Amino acid sequence: MTSEELLTLQVTKTVDARGTACPGPLLEAKKAIGTIRPGDIMEVLSSDEGTIVDLPKWCAKQGHDYLGTLEVSGYFRIFMKKQ
Repeated sequence: MTSEELLTLQVTKTVDARGTACPGPLLEAKKAIGTIRPGDIMEVLSSDEGTIVDLPKWCAKQGHDYLGTLEVSGYFRIFMKKQ
């Protein structure tokens, strides 16, 4: 998705994992994905660069859709859709 498309997504759940190091953001995402329904969109906020590699891989492994990442001042916004 383009940056503009990511900015217009209706996010169901936001997980703020900024300030935690790997594997913190991934563990927070794993916990939070169970609280939303299939088709819902989750956003993970992370300041750890490893997360932008780990979360897309985890999405692929679990069958969720990785939608994209936005880099904003000092952190990343990573979007995924639960399947």
